[in-house]
Amino acid sequence: MKKSLLLIPLIIISCKKEANVPAVSDKDSAVVTEMPDSVMKPDSAALRKKDSIINNAPATKEVLRKGVMRDEKDGQIIRTADASQLPFTLGEEFTKEGQELVLKITNYEKPSIKAAITTKQKDFNIRFNQIKLPNGDYDGPFGREITHEVSGKGEVWLIIGKSNMASGNTKGNFTVSID
Repeated sequence: MKKSLLLIPLIIISCKKEANVPAVSDKDSAVVTEMPDSVMKPDSAALRKKDSIINNAPATKEVLRKGVMRDEKDGQIIRTADASQLPFTLGEEFTKEGQELVLKITNYEKPSIKAAITTKQKDFNIRFNQIKLPNGDYDGPFGREITHEVSGKGEVWLIIGKSNMASGNTKGNFTVSID
């Protein structure tokens, strides 16, 4: 009787043991992984629209399309997009004091650029601080809208941040539309 009482825990433990799964070796020709269902796919109707919407604001969590890159470090958000995607609207959010967005538009060939910042906040302190032209020249500051001549071809930077000459909230969501 005592022996059978000792065997019961051993039987239970052995039944709970997981099955051995062979490890994937270098000799396998293919390994298949599944994408989680939470990955969103762009809406086909949105792809047909004339204006692309490229939005990375945490509130919307929309998938980035067509190679728009985003990097963030030391309070500076750097977004890079190719001019072939124009016109587009880009969503962003400042979550810390003193943040700045540098929107780099590569392969820009048009004679002028037009852009606007929109926000739902009435007291949002945000503006186009500077523009960097393909020849390396800077100009600015500007307001929430900019129309500027662009001489030459290359990379144009739109630098967006707070105005030191104004007060107001410097955190929140906004969009930048570029034509």
